[in-house]
Amino acid sequence: MTEPSGGRHSRFTSEVRWIVNDAPDLALARKALAAQPFSVLLGARLVAFGGGEATLELDIREELLQQYGFVHGGVLGYAADNALTFAAGTVTGDRLLTAGYTIDYLRPATGTLLRAHAQVVRAGRTRTVSRCDLSTVDDAGAETLCAVAQGAIAVSERPETRFPQP
Repeated sequence: MTEPSGGRHSRFTSEVRWIVNDAPDLALARKALAAQPFSVLLGARLVAFGGGEATLELDIREELLQQYGFVHGGVLGYAADNALTFAAGTVTGDRLLTAGYTIDYLRPATGTLLRAHAQVVRAGRTRTVSRCDLSTVDDAGAETLCAVAQGAIAVSERPETRFPQP
């Protein structure tokens, strides 16, 4: 374990390696997600991680809605961004930064659960492209596609881009 640097992220004390012996590690990826204060605030959960895919879920609650009762677009953007990056992490490791993404909102998001499922389209040495389907699930378990996203994830050589462990 490394000592805190005293900088902006001093509460983080060590690194998380997502890939152990060339196999993605869901438990470590979950620790990386838990190290993001905003993810904790939203209550996000990483439920699948491996094989070029990742699935992020969060319970839809009143605080995540906009004024008309639909899930706020910023919440959908957050879920897409993280799912895209975690999917990339299953094939490239943990030194990742979002280079950019686009999202298309297909219909208002309503339900009890938001699910963002992303998969890698192409993994290169310095950049990975992933796509993501964002769906809501209702009380009966019916899933409705509400948005799609695609993103470019940069593979960084900078050590400070490694995800910290809480």
